Amino acid sequence: MATIELINISKKYKDETIIADLNLTIKDGSFTVLVGPSGCGKSTTLRMIAGLEQITGGEIRIDGKRVNETAPGHRDVAMVFQNYALYPTMTVRGNIEFGLKNRGIAKRERDTLVADIAEIVGLAPLLDRKPQQLSGGQRQRVALARAMVKKPKVFILDEPLSNLDAKLRNQMRTELIQLHKRLGTTFVYVTHDQVEAMSMGDEIVVMNKGLIQQADSPMNLYYDPANLFTAQFIGTPAMNVLDTRDVSGLMLQSESTVSHIGFRPERAQIEAGQQLDGFRISGEVMTRESLGAENIYQIKAASGVFFVKTFLEPLYEAPALSVVVPYEQLYCFGPDGKRLAGVKVQERQLAMAGGV
Repeated sequence: MATIELINISKKYKDETIIADLNLTIKDGSFTVLVGPSGCGKSTTLRMIAGLEQITGGEIRIDGKRVNETAPGHRDVAMVFQNYALYPTMTVRGNIEFGLKNRGIAKRERDTLVADIAEIVGLAPLLDRKPQQLSGGQRQRVALARAMVKKPKVFILDEPLSNLDAKLRNQMRTELIQLHKRLGTTFVYVTHDQVEAMSMGDEIVVMNKGLIQQADSPMNLYYDPANLFTAQFIGTPAMNVLDTRDVSGLMLQSESTVSHIGFRPERAQIEAGQQLDGFRISGEVMTRESLGAENIYQIKAASGVFFVKTFLEPLYEAPALSVVVPYEQLYCFGPDGKRLAGVKVQERQLAMAGGV
């Protein structure tokens, strides 16, 4: 069992509060991803779990045991860093077995463990090479193997793929998912890339300014965001958000409490001569991106810019487009940014202030 509990955690650097009052339970065996913009506190949280940063207040428990005063080497946690942190003068074999030597593991057992791990991560033919003779993806595998060979209760990974090119990043994402399934160990992964978070995590913790905005499954974050920040952070392109003062085509239940209306770019349907039911918004097409199976339009209306994403449809070349968003696909948010569930949206005059 390797459940991680963060209870009323705070972290300060001199007079600056990085994390105020963080409460989070990371489930045993989960692949939990901490995601958010730079400076949101996700890496600091990770380092506090690993013991590389001292907490200012609160309590950290791993496997039910308080570890506030426990040294990093005794927390049964293995960490994989962004820069790999390999020893350049050692071979792949030497890097992998370094920790085992320090623990006094006999050579025969070390050889067996290294051979087994190297086979799992595809490094068996490379054990006698030095890190400078390896590609970025191979170096990352060495860093993973070095962590795996300790058989820890928790794997902590701090943006481990950020130094790889796009193709290799995709490949390594798949390999990490398969590795997690094979090991069944608790993985805690930090990234600023929401695509990585959505594709890898079974639990995602969205953070901003040291606060947890929402902790949920990937699909719940997408379909049921708790607030404006999560709604606009998850999804590519981000959710379109309109100020209700600029919207004249909708009648809202509890209208005075709704400050913003949002919709996903992929939920907007281009009319193209059809008469569709929903909230209609028109504007001038500023840019078009054709990505093969999908097209992304940037459209400017009098109230601002919004995006539309279509799949397996022809690229529309018209200078202006009218799109319709089904009423049930509209999200309502209050002045504090919180999602307002259950607000009914009805047709008023199907027009947007200043629209084409």
